[in-house]
Amino acid sequence: MKIALDEDYLRSIMFGLQDGLVSTTGVVVGISAGVSDRAIIILASFVAISVEASSMAAGEYSSEKAVHQMDRKGRHRDSLIMGALLMFFSYLGAGLIPISPFLIFPPDVARVISIIIALIGLFVIGYFKGKVVGHKAMRSAVEMLIIGGLATAIGLIVGTFLKV
Repeated sequence: MKIALDEDYLRSIMFGLQDGLVSTTGVVVGISAGVSDRAIIILASFVAISVEASSMAAGEYSSEKAVHQMDRKGRHRDSLIMGALLMFFSYLGAGLIPISPFLIFPPDVARVISIIIALIGLFVIGYFKGKVVGHKAMRSAVEMLIIGGLATAIGLIVGTFLKV
């Protein structure tokens, strides 16, 4: 089953969801492995997600603008602002997922919950992507889970070794 969705917007949404989930999980898990102060973890996480979502939206806008400017055949008719907004809100929404356990649970418990829900989220996003593009959904889900899991592991390793 293939769902109709403009490929430029789909790219913005999928990239925002995946990167928001992966980057934020890596950051929040890494910080929580390196410091034990819950307030610092939450502050750093919200600063990171705010800056990253804004940066990703700006990057989406400027890179898509370059594509539009190079497109001599007029194939790209998507709105640059809509693509940037989709990127921003996809990134921000996905980034809130791994932060939320730290608002409720102590850091050691929140870290585990954050990793679990992020990996589940990546699996679901990958599965959905596979369905939307008409490819093997389960393979897409596992691929996204592995890629995101590796990035999360890097954040955890760095935070653990650079503990302050």
